[in-house]
Amino acid sequence: MVGKEGDEQFYKELELAEKEQELPPEIRDKMKKGALRTGYTTGTTASAATKAALHALITDNSLDQVTVSLPKGRSATLKVSWTRREGNNITCAVIKDGGDDPDATSGAEICATVSFNEHPGRIEIDGGNGVGRVTKPGLGLEIGKPAINSTPMQMLRQAVTEAAREQLKTKGVEVLLTVPRGEEIAKKTDNPRLGILGGISILGTTGIVMPYSTASFAAAIRQGLDVAIAAGADSVVLTTGGRSEDFAKALFPTLPEHCFVQMGDFAGYSVKQCANKNLKKATIAGFIGKLTKMAMGIKQTHVAGSHVNMEFMATLATQCQASGSVIEEIRHANTARHVSEIINKQGLFDYYGLMCRKVHEQMTSHAGSSLALDVIMFEFDGRVIGRYPS
Repeated sequence: MVGKEGDEQFYKELELAEKEQELPPEIRDKMKKGALRTGYTTGTTASAATKAALHALITDNSLDQVTVSLPKGRSATLKVSWTRREGNNITCAVIKDGGDDPDATSGAEICATVSFNEHPGRIEIDGGNGVGRVTKPGLGLEIGKPAINSTPMQMLRQAVTEAAREQLKTKGVEVLLTVPRGEEIAKKTDNPRLGILGGISILGTTGIVMPYSTASFAAAIRQGLDVAIAAGADSVVLTTGGRSEDFAKALFPTLPEHCFVQMGDFAGYSVKQCANKNLKKATIAGFIGKLTKMAMGIKQTHVAGSHVNMEFMATLATQCQASGSVIEEIRHANTARHVSEIINKQGLFDYYGLMCRKVHEQMTSHAGSSLALDVIMFEFDGRVIGRYPS
């Protein structure tokens, strides 16, 4: 169960105006009630397939379900989709169940092919078709190796040990992980940006997926920054989503892709991470809605109650010598985008620069003066309408 008072896990709304998407009403209701279903990571799924395959190899009997150990002393029982023998190899498949989290890998078929060799106690784990390969530094993984993070690797080794403890005294075990649609699925993830090519990553720190949590998003931000730093970058562009990133790439065509990191709703966290990792500069790029929240001092812009304050927007208009009638119209506007329509109609274009300056002040105060910041506001057609420092 998630969503309890005091839980540090925040829900990702995915209600990004720039994508014009909304969560289904039933998901919203579940979020409010804290009734979202948890799921299992790709690491847990791969471990289950591995353990089931070894059981079949050793006993010549297939399992309908298998229990695997998770970090921190927990365990999970997963269904086995199918088992096949080819010569001296056994392959099992387990379908990744991400629960109610909208993860691109949910529903993926993760397969493990196991066999014995003549090297007692040696456990060899590799990735085949559909499992990504590391091509860039900064991920904590060796270049050229499969994208299997440390915790899943430990889980896989533990699964092998639990299933083949006696056999390991005289034999070694080889495990090959494959994901039939992995390369296609990976295109919907950050893997290509991070230099993980050819498939998905085998991930997870707890073995369990918390639906709509910020944990995975925060990890992606840290990982993106680490890749940029490892590639020699001292500055990055933080965008609020895919559309703003596309516009930012057009604005900075000579910057390599690893310098662009999607921060989503987590502006405060992102700039703080930039400062902690000793980057010299971060450019914040987005649209009026999210930037207004940042200008208001909101560091995590999806949090409940972080709605755009029309009084705040009206106050900024007074500093741009807007007339009383325009200020009143802004006070009664429906959205930040509605305000921008009013501003454009009146020709108060200094407004956007002022908004960017407020974002700069708030984020500099949060991150510290060691990190230079540049704030850019895009119109929805990609034009830059505000920037600070200009």
